[in-house]
Amino acid sequence: MDFLNTNIADYVDQHTESEPQLLYRLNRKTHLEVMNPRMIAGHFQGRLLSMLSNMIKPKTILEVGTYTGYSAICFAEGLAENGEIHTIDNNEELEPIQTEFFKKAGILDTVKRYVGDALEIIPKIDQEFDVVFLDADKANYCNYFEMTLPKLKTGGYLLADNVLWSGKILEENPKKDDIDTIGLKRFNKMVQDDPRVQNILLPIRDGLMVCRKL
Repeated sequence: MDFLNTNIADYVDQHTESEPQLLYRLNRKTHLEVMNPRMIAGHFQGRLLSMLSNMIKPKTILEVGTYTGYSAICFAEGLAENGEIHTIDNNEELEPIQTEFFKKAGILDTVKRYVGDALEIIPKIDQEFDVVFLDADKANYCNYFEMTLPKLKTGGYLLADNVLWSGKILEENPKKDDIDTIGLKRFNKMVQDDPRVQNILLPIRDGLMVCRKL
């Protein structure tokens, strides 16, 4: 969801670096062939992730939620020489699309993929990271935060997508079975109250939380 009115959103897109053709094709393929295509980062947010990566020049990135690989390709644009991206997803059916576009992007050997439950996989990755990106099941954001923050280098960045959740985080009493909204409300408060990080919530698309580890 984009919280800007349509005219402003269009203007913003028109005055943001164009989506590279490879990512345009991946975006289109995702919308044509994959369920829930709104999960893809897309043009504007993808350019932001690329910009942040180029600013940080990370050597190592951990991504929780690969989907079709769009955000990983964006991050790879700013990756330091010989850097690597570790990315986790529980849907093995998406691997052919990931492989196709990682290969086309020239990053197939740069990306280390894991398929399965991120809660089980993260503790097994013996690695320090410059950037962590959370874009998986929202009910577990608090768990992912606690599990990945110790693996994040001091001065490193943790980014979390969809933290405004189409505005549902404003609901005072979400339904008990709405575990994603409940999880995101808990996550946003946890981050805000955590003295280990500096944070800013950007109202970009569906909300992007940016944290810097102190």
